[in-house]
Amino acid sequence: MAISSIALSPRKLRHDLYSYSYQQDSNTPLVISVLSSLIERTMARNRRIAKNCAWALPRDIRTRIFDSNETPDMTIQSYLERIFRYTRAGPPVYVVAYVYIDRLCQNYPEFRISGRNVHRLLITTVMVASKYVEDMNYRNSYFARVGGVTTNEMNNLELEFLFLMGFKLHVNVSVFESYCCHLEREVSVGGGYQIERALRCAGEIKSRQKEDQRRYDQIAHHVLL
Repeated sequence: MAISSIALSPRKLRHDLYSYSYQQDSNTPLVISVLSSLIERTMARNRRIAKNCAWALPRDIRTRIFDSNETPDMTIQSYLERIFRYTRAGPPVYVVAYVYIDRLCQNYPEFRISGRNVHRLLITTVMVASKYVEDMNYRNSYFARVGGVTTNEMNNLELEFLFLMGFKLHVNVSVFESYCCHLEREVSVGGGYQIERALRCAGEIKSRQKEDQRRYDQIAHHVLL
């Protein structure tokens, strides 16, 4: 789906990333549309490279864990929407998943995102990112059903991914914001909007949440007394 075909702007994207509403009738987070478009363009570029090159880099056998026997008949947009619909993973989860995907591609230059591996790659990175970002999470067996794989496959995908990443899953505030800016540029390129780089600090939000929790604990303590 082209970015220009949906009502999207850097301002709306940023608002979703930091202030998404989890009402019952909430729309799908805007970041899903942006991430879908970006990955689709990456896959198209990979197909052109494969078509024009008579040679190919030897693949690390470990990255083949993401390969399906056949290409799933579901678009990236629809697949991510399905993941959101059944897991309600927040917008920051998809940004962190994008960070993980980018790190994987940097660590393994021979790895190419394709129609055969993108779905398993997405369900794995979203699940791992959800465990990193969210306080409450579903079990691997539930993510497996959502992603269309077996529980055993989901467990193996997670384990192999952790080793491929060297268990380096931390994403600090500056890295998170830089990837948010990259997604904003994606919106700007697709929709012709002026790039807005002023992002609210994720660390500030975390601090406010901790302060709110501290005040709640103090109130609860006085009530109990």
